[in-house]
Amino acid sequence: MKNYVDGGEAILEAFRKLKIDYILSSPGSEWSPVWEALVRQKLGNRNGPAYIDCWHETLAVNMATGYTLMTGRPQAVLVHAGVGLLQAGMGIHGALQAEVPMVVMSGESHTLGENPELDIEPQWYGGLSVGGTERFVDNITKWSRQVTSPHTLYETVIRAGEMAQRTPMGPIYLNVALEHMLHDWSPPANDRDVPFAPRVQAHPSEVEKVAGLLLKAKNPIVVAEHAGRDPAAFQALVELADLLAVPVTWGRAANYANFPTDHPLYLGVASYDHLKDADLILLVGGRAPWYPPHVRPGRGKIVAINDNQFKGHMIYQNLHADLYLEGDIAASLQALAQAARAAKVAADAVKKRREKWTAAHDTFVAGLKAEKVKARSGNGKAIDPLALVATLGEVMPADTIYVDETITHGQTLRQHLPFTAPQTFFRGFGGLGQGIGTALGIKLAARERPVALLVGDGGFLYNPVIQALGASKQHGLPILIVVFNNRKYLAMEKGHIHHYPDGAAESARMHLGSRLDGPDYDALGSHFGFHGERVVEPGKLKAALQTAMQKVQDGSTAILNVLLSR
Repeated sequence: MKNYVDGGEAILEAFRKLKIDYILSSPGSEWSPVWEALVRQKLGNRNGPAYIDCWHETLAVNMATGYTLMTGRPQAVLVHAGVGLLQAGMGIHGALQAEVPMVVMSGESHTLGENPELDIEPQWYGGLSVGGTERFVDNITKWSRQVTSPHTLYETVIRAGEMAQRTPMGPIYLNVALEHMLHDWSPPANDRDVPFAPRVQAHPSEVEKVAGLLLKAKNPIVVAEHAGRDPAAFQALVELADLLAVPVTWGRAANYANFPTDHPLYLGVASYDHLKDADLILLVGGRAPWYPPHVRPGRGKIVAINDNQFKGHMIYQNLHADLYLEGDIAASLQALAQAARAAKVAADAVKKRREKWTAAHDTFVAGLKAEKVKARSGNGKAIDPLALVATLGEVMPADTIYVDETITHGQTLRQHLPFTAPQTFFRGFGGLGQGIGTALGIKLAARERPVALLVGDGGFLYNPVIQALGASKQHGLPILIVVFNNRKYLAMEKGHIHHYPDGAAESARMHLGSRLDGPDYDALGSHFGFHGERVVEPGKLKAALQTAMQKVQDGSTAILNVLLSR
């Protein structure tokens, strides 16, 4: 056996130094140098990243995204040149919007068979090579470049991994020529460990300014949009809210669990009516919190607390901020709490505020209970979406991680499911069709916790379903998939009616593009031995969920196809 030390080993060693856990790949023929290095790693019992084989490029990127959302550690994705990169584009776009760091690579031949000293596969000359593939992803990555030579390969991969972790975090794309990977490589003489990115904190003077406003405020309130991505920020927000009796509402487009839904200072999702009388609004992790954006949510000052305030990938943003506190969100919240503890807080004012908002929370919770009772008191012939959500809340274990890929039912999920701890709720970015991969990536990072994907029937069909179910089987990643099946693209129908309430389509009840006659979703897992069930009657819903969860706990993915009334 010849022991090659070439560009494939350089890439793998760079991944080791970056502390990458997994290489996720829908493989292309250019990656034989890396496969060779991975086999040598295994035969030599060396530590290094494990290989996760995927059958679709979007799936590979989505799994990397889900894993990083749980762990905070960026992963590597290898796809085929040109065509593979285009297939991965949807996931890369989502990773950019979610600010998820990762290293995405593809490769091709640059010599196209003209080098008489290097015999490469002939397909590159026939059309697989597209030339300059980084131009495909320039607008959906943080940075995209070609590796310039075999001599810069190792350090370029290291640089890409380090750059991906810096604010704003995001995917880095590298195009590495097959010839560079086949070239001999010598490890660097000066070996170094690559550190993770440090936390960048706001300046003390800025913290002092915001702390002063917070301590003087009579009626402050927090809008937490994406604070909960970091468990430390979740806990820091709870501490600050408890300390000063500041109520918290999740933002209108919250993609993470930001604050415990059972906390007496929790006011629900997008409870913006409370903002009208607020004299200070802390916008924590704001991305696009206000809609329509030109409407300021209240008269109080708005302080935006975020590590990356202005999203360069967004075409438009309006935060209405009067003051910014930039840096690691957890560190900023911890610093505010420390400043509050050091000051003389008016205990009576805090007590009155706590009583007021605890009463508001209790009223809000009572309203939620009334809504659930109403949803379950229908004619008994159809399943109301809220009844499904309520049953999930009863059946699912307390440590369940929910991944949401619904549209019209998304607000119901956020409002009614119990999210009492960090990392219990995730919603993807960038478009439908990425939910299963994200859920599998989260499961890969949290094998001991149940993971449930809640997905609309329309969104489900955008996913690479067969490929994702194959990955679930191959890599032992059982998840529960609940299809919210209303047999239509309801968002499209609602949009049509919104703009043409008295138009021809509404009069004739002929909403083109909204009807969906999908397959038997519950049967799709049968190819892999997975459990599936079609649920039509409300009285059978709970038992169906319990059976499905038992299958998941036994190690097998389960699909529930739940037919809804709307």
